[in-house]
Amino acid sequence: MPRHPLRALLACLLLMAAFTASAQTPPENMKIFLLIGQSNMAGRGKVETEDKAPHPRVLVLNKELTWVPAVDPLHFDKPERTGTGLGKTFGTVIAEAAPGAVIGLVPAAFGGRALDEWVPGQPHYVNAVARAREALKRGRLAGILWHQGESDREPDKAATYADRFAKYIAQLRADFGAPDVPVIVGEIGRFCPNEGPVNAAIRSLPARVPRCALVSSEGLPGRPEAPEVLHFESPGFRDLGRRYAKAWLQMNIHR
Repeated sequence: MPRHPLRALLACLLLMAAFTASAQTPPENMKIFLLIGQSNMAGRGKVETEDKAPHPRVLVLNKELTWVPAVDPLHFDKPERTGTGLGKTFGTVIAEAAPGAVIGLVPAAFGGRALDEWVPGQPHYVNAVARAREALKRGRLAGILWHQGESDREPDKAATYADRFAKYIAQLRADFGAPDVPVIVGEIGRFCPNEGPVNAAIRSLPARVPRCALVSSEGLPGRPEAPEVLHFESPGFRDLGRRYAKAWLQMNIHR
């Protein structure tokens, strides 16, 4: 814990304000992370004070393809619903573990979308690739973060989920010319109705997809909502971000 947390926060805010206000070119050699999936990747938590505090070395590529300080909400799929997600916390943990590195987050998730709506040629795939390629002008692809599955809970969809995802991610890596880029996948909330089959499929992905790590959602509560509970609460989103970061760091500890 910093001795003078308010002073440290003020210094951070001044640094990020200077970056935002200046006309300088964004940093080179950023570690770029693509954030894709559906609403729990986009973020649906209540934005609280800590979610608005930027880190001086964590940036986000916004809707206008401009690099800005990463504060929640990062995504813009459904502006009336977006909120705190896992991305900002993920970026902060990675930045703290890699002194001097600048982290570039590329949000491209969209709520309510099934895996079949992410296959090559579909609008969400095209958008994610285009945004990532723009980001890669300033760095290298360091990871793909995937959180999706709530729209694939039906038994027939869950039964083919692993096969479909393996083909999808292989093509995505090929399009980036990055066959070994780490892929981090997360279980959907265990509070979701009928989550068992699709979560079982998600847990099988590291055995099916090279350089793929799994993040558990165990113990993370859902936000009460109607007609069914689908989304994490804000503390859960932050914890999920820390779990994604831990998984990525463990995969890359010797690289």
